[in-house]
Amino acid sequence: MVNNKNFSQRLDEILKEYELSAAMFADRIHVGRATISHILSGRNKPSLDFVMKIVKTFPQVDLYWLLEGKGSFPKTEEITSPPPTLNTNTEKEAINTIISNTSQNTSSKKIKRIIIFMDDGTFESYETT
Repeated sequence: MVNNKNFSQRLDEILKEYELSAAMFADRIHVGRATISHILSGRNKPSLDFVMKIVKTFPQVDLYWLLEGKGSFPKTEEITSPPPTLNTNTEKEAINTIISNTSQNTSSKKIKRIIIFMDDGTFESYETT
C-alpha cells in the first residue's frame, strides 16, 4: 500500500529535480491541477493512471522508487537494449508462454494473474486456470 506522506515527498522531489511548479507538472502529465494539490497535501492517494503518467512522461523516475521509495531517483542505471517483445501469433499464446517460462523458474509458486499495461494507460488482465 502506498504511504500518502512518503509518496507526496517523492513527488515533491520530482518537481524540484525538473524545476516544475505543481501546475506545470499537472500540465506535463495531463491531469487536473487539483489532483496534484490533493496528492501533495496527502488528501488523496495517487491512482494507477496517475502513477503511470509520471513514469511515462519522466523516464528517469523509477516506478518502485515512486511507489515504495526503493531504488534511486533519478535512475542511475542505463538501459542498453530494449526489452524483449512478444513474437507469438495471439495474446493467449503469449500469455501461456510467459506462464510456462515463469512456472519453470518458480518451482512451488503458481501464477494467478498477469496484467499487461498498454502505452495509452489501459490494461489487460489475464487469469490462469
